[in-house]
Order: sequence, then structure tokens, then C-alpha cells
Amino acid sequence: MSTAPQGIATTVPQGAPPVRHYLQFADFSTEEYHYLLERAAFIKNKFKTYVRHHPLVDRTLAMIFEKASTRTRVSFEAGMYQLGGSVVHLTTGDSQLGRSEPIEDSAKVISRMTDIVMIRTFEQTKLERFAANSRVPVINGLTNEFHPCQILADIFTYIEHRGPIAGKTVAWVGDGNNMANTWLQAAALLGFHLRVSTPSGYEVNEKTAAAPLGTGASSYQTYSNPLDACRGADLVTTDVWTSMGYEAENEARRTAFAAWCVNRDMMAVAAPDALFMHCLPAHRGEEVEAEVIDGPQSVVWEEAENRMHVQKALMEYLLLGRQS
Repeated sequence: MSTAPQGIATTVPQGAPPVRHYLQFADFSTEEYHYLLERAAFIKNKFKTYVRHHPLVDRTLAMIFEKASTRTRVSFEAGMYQLGGSVVHLTTGDSQLGRSEPIEDSAKVISRMTDIVMIRTFEQTKLERFAANSRVPVINGLTNEFHPCQILADIFTYIEHRGPIAGKTVAWVGDGNNMANTWLQAAALLGFHLRVSTPSGYEVNEKTAAAPLGTGASSYQTYSNPLDACRGADLVTTDVWTSMGYEAENEARRTAFAAWCVNRDMMAVAAPDALFMHCLPAHRGEEVEAEVIDGPQSVVWEEAENRMHVQKALMEYLLLGRQS
């Protein structure tokens, strides 16, 4: 017989949804993405029309940053407040994560005090170790290998402007980094064509990107000439040449990537109504010309805002499941 004082719960409530994590784009099914994208549109409309939407009252999001960010912090923090919840912000400088405590122990403690965790860190394995020891959902805010929330926002932005992305062509120009890995997973799940053009030595790591899907090179095509990758594309997208954590390679990358600056010529050979995206921050004159990112085909500011709306849908889904 239990000796717990009356009124104190000793087990997980009956009927509670199982814990789900979002560590890479491949973690959700095609059908789940259809729901999330529709839900994000619903939640964004609430925001734009000043209609209160507070499904996460009394829920707390822990945000853990080993890599700094403007958009990730603002989008998650503002989004959680807009859903009626609260936020705890942690960095390695003000928590035991940056000292001697094992990740597994931090996960066990933090997940007992909060309802959902977002982590922006370096190696994917750190995120996986935390999630394996967490009692609550864990979201990938960015790792060296994947950036699923950003690609979810990019796809949502494309749909807002041009309709369904299935059957369309996306051109990735630049580094075969976490963004490129995630685009490969998204293409396989959502049925669009992906073209990737990177300098030699900076290709997508297909083993990392495709392994969870059981798919390979058939989900994308590679191009040595970035102009050819952009030809007829419905969306042209890129990222900085040197991602956080690779600053020591900056000069070598400037030389290697010189021909991979998205310019007017590349946009001119894309589809007439092609969009340009960039996850930001951007370096005009390096990975993209100012005339492109500040031009009429660019939707980078809507893309940045939409991080908040898709992440609200994501947090709601992970905590409450599908809503009618």
C-alpha cells in the first residue's frame, strides 16, 4: 500500500501522451508534417489577428544554449510566452552544463523541473544523450549536423507564398552543412526535388543525412556548377560559408566558396517566380549579393518570423498532441 501523502501524485498521469523528441527532421512522418504546417498557419493567423491562444498555460520551456543565437532565442522565448507558458534560459556559463556535471545528470534534473527543453549545441550526440535521459520532449534548436526547426520554417514560408512544395525544385548553394543535411531529409519526406551544389571537399555527408530515412542519393542531385543547380529552381537557398564552430577555416572557405555566391545570374536562370531564402545572419557580398537578399524575390524576413510560428505548433504538438 502506498504511504504517499494524500493528493501527491506518484506516477505519470493516466492518458498522458508518450514523450516525443524532435532531434532531426526525419523524426516525424509526412502526415505529421502536413498537420504541423496547417497548425502553424492556424496559430500564425491567431497571432496576426490578436486572438489569444494559450494552450500551454503553466508549462515551462527550458532553453539551453551552447551556441549563441538571436533568432532561436527570440523565436522560442516569444513563442512560448505567446502560448501562455514561461521560459528558463540557460547557457553553459550559468549552469553545470559547462562544468563537470554529465549531460545525463543535467537532463534528469532539468526535465523534472520543466515541461519541454530546447537545446542549441555542437555535436548531435550531446543532444541525443540529453534526450535519452529526459522525461520531457527535447527539441533540436541547432546542432552541427541538423537544423530541423529552420527547414520547417522555410517550407512553411514557401507554402505561404507559392502553395504546396511537393513536386517543386529547391536549389541549395553553398556548404554541405546542417542545413543541407536537413533539406535532404525534408525532400525525401515531403516529395520535392533537391539540387545541391557545394565546392569540392564540402559535400553533404549523405550517411549522416539519409541514414534515418533509409534513402540515398535518389532523394537529391549534386551539381558542380551552382548556376546549373539554380536553373529552373522554384526556391534558391543558402547559408553562411563558415558556420559557428568552424571559424578557424574562415580564410580557406572564402577561397573555396568564391564561386558559390548566390547572385543575380543564378536567380535569373531560376523559375520566373522563384523565391530566395537564407536562414540568417547573412554576409552580403559573400554567400549572397545584396541585390538578391534585398531584392523582390527574397522572403528572408518572413522566413525569420516563421521560425516562431512553426515552433509554436511544434511545442504544442509535442506537449498536447494533435489538436482539432
